[in-house]
Amino acid sequence: MESGVAGPGGEAAGPGGEAAGPGGEAAGPGGEAAGPGGADGPGLQFGCASFNQDSTSLAVGTKTGYKLFSLTMVDKLDCIHESETPDVYIVERLFSSSLVVVVSTAMPQRMNIYHFKKETEICNYSYPNTIRAVKLNRQRLAVCLEESIYIHNIKDMKLLKTLLNTPSNPSGLCALSINHSNSYLAYPGSATTGEIIVYDSNNLNTVAMIPAHDSPLAALSFNASATKLASASEKGTVIRVFSIPEGLRLFEFRRGMKRYVNISSLSFSPDGQFLSASSNTETVHIFKMDQLGPSGGDEAATWTAYVGKMFSAASSYLPAQVSGIMSQDRAFAIVHLLTSVQRNVCTMAMIQKLPRLLVSTADGQLFIYNVDPLDGGECMLAHKHRLFGIDDNVDEGEESEGSEVTGPAQVCPSYAATAALPVSGPTTATLTGYSEDGGAKKGEVIPEHEFAAGPVCLDDENEFPPINWCRDGTGGGPARRS
Repeated sequence: MESGVAGPGGEAAGPGGEAAGPGGEAAGPGGEAAGPGGADGPGLQFGCASFNQDSTSLAVGTKTGYKLFSLTMVDKLDCIHESETPDVYIVERLFSSSLVVVVSTAMPQRMNIYHFKKETEICNYSYPNTIRAVKLNRQRLAVCLEESIYIHNIKDMKLLKTLLNTPSNPSGLCALSINHSNSYLAYPGSATTGEIIVYDSNNLNTVAMIPAHDSPLAALSFNASATKLASASEKGTVIRVFSIPEGLRLFEFRRGMKRYVNISSLSFSPDGQFLSASSNTETVHIFKMDQLGPSGGDEAATWTAYVGKMFSAASSYLPAQVSGIMSQDRAFAIVHLLTSVQRNVCTMAMIQKLPRLLVSTADGQLFIYNVDPLDGGECMLAHKHRLFGIDDNVDEGEESEGSEVTGPAQVCPSYAATAALPVSGPTTATLTGYSEDGGAKKGEVIPEHEFAAGPVCLDDENEFPPINWCRDGTGGGPARRS
């Protein structure tokens, strides 16, 4: 992942704590946000882009604010929320709920959690140094600083664990599994080699230390069930997949030997059978995991899987250098982007019942490609969207850049259009302090329904039960309803 400009260390934690400069962040658009100081798109200063946990939404931050887009259609991109919060370099949405986490360069030590449909702040937390990354699932919220990680219970923001003196991690590289029953956190175990630490954020203990690469890590990603972890190093030539929590190497893919690249994002398909990898080049690779794993029972016993198993068995009798070459596979499918932008983030999703590859680039474009799950090969461009301005109408299968302009992109709905009723009463809840039992002592800051399985209907007024507002981390105040 690329790094933004690192900000200086800040003061002790406390509301309003500011740092003198913007903080950097992992990759731009990159599995996460780009740090401030990244490349600007035309007419705007691009800060970050991130897909939500199930790739049903895209969040984009810029110098002038951030936007949330729904990803339910190929040829139509709905902007469901827009904020004028300036200088955003981290924005993360919790699945399809109304909860969004925002960090700006104006206060890089402060994390704000908003209920975007109500346009209210649920709570905020300040940290000792610049926030590099924020990850969340329905159980946990992890805040990554350069040399520490804070793990919160997302339902009441109680601080559960502080991992201190972690190896220097200026890019904020980490991954949190979206499976809340197996809530694993992966982060670098070394600043000089590619060691991975896998931490169980539910039971608060380390479950594996994986010597994944010789060079420092550049990208990490869990599959949806949290049974596999993909990794890439700063060299960018080899991508490896490990079993979780055992830490056994399952697959090794080579994206190329001609040159080193900066891999900015890794993403599994929803079924875990494919892995996409994007970098600072114009090519996105898709790898297929079709050989039998150690258990041999999870995947179909195809001819390809059988051959893969035979090669795996034979490799145990060969020298390490030779067997390593035999265990590597070329890309199953590829995409050649219609842009030379150096930063992008990719994800794989099912949209309108078909597998798609989505790539968001640092010049403010979203490319949607069709993926052939049987034959692979070159992926065809289905549509190209401009996130800030006009939309290019590219028909399915058309790959030329000379597409027709259809006019301005859909305007994001206003507050009046998205909120059923105006909000009265307090709109800010600040949680401070960093004791192990910090955070709200009682009552839920975030309502239980926001963590229910499945998407949340954003136009349902019943989505918003009372929220217990907490002040100064002392507990729940009176319930208020919009």
